[in-house]
Amino acid sequence: MADIEYTVADHIATIRLNRPHRKNAFTLEMIDTWADALIDAERRPDIRVVVLTGTGGSFCSGVDLSVLDEIEPTPLGAKNLLTKHVHRVAHAAQALSKPYLAGVSGDAFGAGMDMALLTDIRMASESARFSQAYIKVGLVPGDGGCYLLPRIVGSATALQLMWTGRVVDAHEALSLGLVSEVYPDDRLEQAVLDLAREIARQPPVAVQMIKRSARFGERHDLATALDLISSHHAVVMATDDSREARRAMAEKRSAYFVGR
Repeated sequence: MADIEYTVADHIATIRLNRPHRKNAFTLEMIDTWADALIDAERRPDIRVVVLTGTGGSFCSGVDLSVLDEIEPTPLGAKNLLTKHVHRVAHAAQALSKPYLAGVSGDAFGAGMDMALLTDIRMASESARFSQAYIKVGLVPGDGGCYLLPRIVGSATALQLMWTGRVVDAHEALSLGLVSEVYPDDRLEQAVLDLAREIARQPPVAVQMIKRSARFGERHDLATALDLISSHHAVVMATDDSREARRAMAEKRSAYFVGR
């Protein structure tokens, strides 16, 4: 089986890390496949939600340290490892207009935690553990942690976690806002799939416009955000799906959305 699997069914794309013997630590080949999967999911109209998960009781323990032996042993080589490979996933995730959900079981350490932070919603099993473990090996967060974590948990908490590499269990992660829900290990995958299906049943253009507006609002003032949403609102109202939603409500039936 492949080290990373990309499948599509019922409007849901699943990216599954599949190196359980290495706690799903990623290789350069996996990173390139991962980025390509996100780009493909953004391009395809039949995909409405993307789910990220891992096999074997782990989410992702970060980069496989053997990768460091493959790069040129210079500062430029180290920079290129990130900019030409690892950061492709971050850029593709940032460009993804569709909901991106993570189901986290076991360890999400180092770059594995950063990869989880790149998703829109993180759901955890009771075995989940998070750590900005870079400091433990004398490194700095290399895949967006310094940008993302303060925006999720606040600056002081983020700095403490990054400076110490302290391990956060699932319930503390919930209290910090790192994850939205915690489930028993044997229920997590179904819970993530249930949410993905619920979102996939909504009008996809409206879903994507909501995500774009929320992300835009994080970086701009209210007046600018309101001006943008007025345009989005006008576009969404003119879609077939918006008209179908209103008809279905009036007729007291389930709506059927086609993405236009």
